[in-house]
Amino acid sequence: MVTRRRFLQGMAAVSVVGPLGSLTVLADGVHKGLTAPPASGGTAGDGVLRYVDVFVGSSGHGHTYPGATRPFGMVQLSPDTNNAEWDGSSGYHQGDGSIMGFSHTHLSGTGAADMLDFLVMPAMGAVRLQPGDRDYDGVNYVSRFDAKHKGGQKPEKAHRTHVKGYRSHYTGEQAHPGYYRVKLTDHDIFAELTATLRAGMHRYTFAKDGDAHLLLDLAHGYQDNIETPTRLSDVELTLVGNDTVVGGRRVYQWATGRVIYFAMKLSRPIVSATLYNDDKALPAGTTTIKGDQLKAALQFDKASSEPLLVKVGISGVDIDGAMRNLDNEIPAWDFDGVRASAEAEWEHELSRIRIESSSDKIKRTFYSSLYHTMLAPTVFSDFDGRYRGMDKAVHTLPEGRHNYSTYSLWDTYRAEHPLFTLYQSERVPDLVDGLVRLAVESPSGAPVWPLQGIETVCMIGYHCAPVIAEAQAKGFTGIDYAKAWPVLRRRALQDDYFGLPAFRAKGYIPSDKEGEAASKTLEYAYDAWAVAHMADALGHADDAALLRTQSQNYRNVFDKDTQFVRPRADDGSWLLPFDPINIGHSKRWRDFTESNAWQATFLNQHDVYNYMALFGGETAFEAKLDGLFNADPALPDNAPPDIAGMIGQYAFGNEPGHHMPYLYAYAGSHHKTQARVRMILESMYLPEPDGLPGNEDCGQMSAWYVISAMGLYAVDPVSTNYVFGSPLLDRAEVQVGGGRTLVIEAKDNGPGRAYIQSVSWNGQPWSKSWISHKELAAGGTLSFVMGDTPNEAFGKARADRPPSFGAVAG
Repeated sequence: MVTRRRFLQGMAAVSVVGPLGSLTVLADGVHKGLTAPPASGGTAGDGVLRYVDVFVGSSGHGHTYPGATRPFGMVQLSPDTNNAEWDGSSGYHQGDGSIMGFSHTHLSGTGAADMLDFLVMPAMGAVRLQPGDRDYDGVNYVSRFDAKHKGGQKPEKAHRTHVKGYRSHYTGEQAHPGYYRVKLTDHDIFAELTATLRAGMHRYTFAKDGDAHLLLDLAHGYQDNIETPTRLSDVELTLVGNDTVVGGRRVYQWATGRVIYFAMKLSRPIVSATLYNDDKALPAGTTTIKGDQLKAALQFDKASSEPLLVKVGISGVDIDGAMRNLDNEIPAWDFDGVRASAEAEWEHELSRIRIESSSDKIKRTFYSSLYHTMLAPTVFSDFDGRYRGMDKAVHTLPEGRHNYSTYSLWDTYRAEHPLFTLYQSERVPDLVDGLVRLAVESPSGAPVWPLQGIETVCMIGYHCAPVIAEAQAKGFTGIDYAKAWPVLRRRALQDDYFGLPAFRAKGYIPSDKEGEAASKTLEYAYDAWAVAHMADALGHADDAALLRTQSQNYRNVFDKDTQFVRPRADDGSWLLPFDPINIGHSKRWRDFTESNAWQATFLNQHDVYNYMALFGGETAFEAKLDGLFNADPALPDNAPPDIAGMIGQYAFGNEPGHHMPYLYAYAGSHHKTQARVRMILESMYLPEPDGLPGNEDCGQMSAWYVISAMGLYAVDPVSTNYVFGSPLLDRAEVQVGGGRTLVIEAKDNGPGRAYIQSVSWNGQPWSKSWISHKELAAGGTLSFVMGDTPNEAFGKARADRPPSFGAVAG
């Protein structure tokens, strides 16, 4: 192989300056002031990595991607089969027939869509500039691929020796954490991908002779529909020497106006390059272009039998940052070394929870789920500590800290962040203080759904509040809670934000004045509860008392006559017509967010005992909860597809319902929680592409499985308590930080044995149906004895039920 240093010999330093950033490349290929550490790591083929199937959720409506990334990685290098319509949210769907190319940023499991930055497609023959029909039309640059894969394959079995004339032994799409491979059958090209934290690496092996090129498509991205191109501006692309391409763009999709940059290097010289603007070729010799729809076809020397290697670094700051990220994280042309390092890092992170189960299916489902919990939030800061903030300015982090993006807070506050406080405790200060930083920088205040320095204002509530309040209540340090307080207080008590003035003044949000008002009333009530905790901890007693009162505003949308949460008019009347399966009282209005009255009626997480009284007591509440699970599962025609995973009118496939099976514990019928949770664990998740009951939603759907399989769930994360469920695993060892280990074991467990007979904590009998974070985080052994018949006495006594609103059952 000809080395990159040889390509650059005799070249003068090249400076690139553009509206999106600048870069200086020295003649010897080294960037001033930086040193490049060697690649390291090894293959962990016999560890827990072999249980992960990265294709879980890539079919159905899971919206996951199978490509290469690192834990919480900034780069997600993955194939794009689809960049339009709802099931194209991650860029990949197994129902599609072709691959458009490989881009460097993807969202995991979201319902909204963006990203797919900097598409690279290797090809043979004539240059084609349009992707064509994703179902494959055989004309444009998309390629059919062999979509067969074996989930959970041991990593070492995918290693191959690259030799001239490779043929059919490279068939099959396969992947595992940190590595992806596929054969592009139209071109007979074997593509492999791996990644570091901020850079991706491609390896392309060409099986046949002929002209070969790389197409770099900077116009590619998520589209609202097939006909409407991605909205872009400030796109620029520059060739540097004969092996480097740099550029950037501003994207106006979901996170409207986000800016992203790249630096790409090839292991072989670029023999010739054609740059295109609006699909029109620019004159030969053009090395810099600016516009909105830019592409480049890079012809390279194919005389060598060695694979073509491509390295791409990205940055949210500037081109120079992308190049630094690339040179520091992938200094050499060692694909297998980067891959081995990725596998070793994933093995380390996945091994924070070691499990035992007689079922291989459970192991594969568990570790595939645990993998998905580490795909978001994502790092969004450069190797040198710089990042682009929510104020669009460039900031520099204190040494040793990271800035994060991709917080799907409406989803993840429920299970993923509580799970992080157990098995990612060292990362919690960075994740949560990052939210504080975003809150302070953001012109819009408290973060709701921040993505790459842009507030998308997606979903209702302001659920950064429970994430920050939970960390504070659990005693995490290294987080500036005092700095967060003014922002959260302003949102809770002052901001004119999507119905909050009415929430404060009237005690509810009128559904004839504000969309999704019933759900917003309930979500704001929980956020008020979270901010009240912070107020108490910071010594603001008056604010805390006011916020606790507001946290009970759920009362004002509960109709005692029908025993449902209902949309209410500005004049105080209940809006008609009312049907609990409908999502709105008329075609014009949607009263609930991705739910209906059945589901919204059980959204209360923090004040369950006072809420029960509205039904007439715990017996009536339990009967209503039974009704939720046993009702006719019919939904109206205009119900969004997010309402999925139906059990009666209970929609497990959407996040607002995730705590509801655990509510039986508050009514003293914990055995019903055990039965429902075990049924969901066993029936709603499979280690298969269509193995998720709904959108993955940045790890929340998987986090529910992980924490519930261990027998725990945080119904009210701010309370710091976990309610018991029905442990599916025989044993789990969780590294909870500081060298401490939490052991959770379930004796006499197995199919048909969902019921808790007794519990002990560190060898002592434990009669409660819940346990605190403080106890679990100290390490110890939580032991369940399971059986095939309910022990209805367990958790029945009022003193043994979970606390709610800071009190035990009355």
